[in-house]
Amino acid sequence: MPLLSRRHLPTVLAAFAVLVVPVFLAGPRSSSAQDKPAPPAEGPRIAVEPPSFDFGKVLPQKALSRQFNIRNFGTKDLVVDGVTTSCGCTVTDPAPPVKMVVKPGGTGPLRVTLTTPANPGRISKSVLVKSNDPERATFEIKLQATVVAETP
Repeated sequence: MPLLSRRHLPTVLAAFAVLVVPVFLAGPRSSSAQDKPAPPAEGPRIAVEPPSFDFGKVLPQKALSRQFNIRNFGTKDLVVDGVTTSCGCTVTDPAPPVKMVVKPGGTGPLRVTLTTPANPGRISKSVLVKSNDPERATFEIKLQATVVAETP
């Protein structure tokens, strides 16, 4: 009896194709320019980590806080010269007027507190961070939550 019968040959060839052919198609790996990290962007460049946050299911009339990190991935000082919120239920620390300088490669904290409304439902709020980034002068941080009714 042969080690591989004719009826198993298509299955073995298919498995070979799935497992081995992608390795050959990918080609050899070598360290090249595409493996090196990109150089920092010219001028100030803003990023906020995380760029958005969902608090999930929450109770009514609760204060929810989250710290965001404003990061400068550019080559010059990033100047944050204003932070505004979409409503009075959202406040920031530091409080407006915010004036913050973030050095290249550095980060600066921004704590946001959202007070949930009394009525159940999905809420979406925004915090706008204004800076001297020439490509993204205003960065929008998005906040979400689902207010659920308290159970008696």
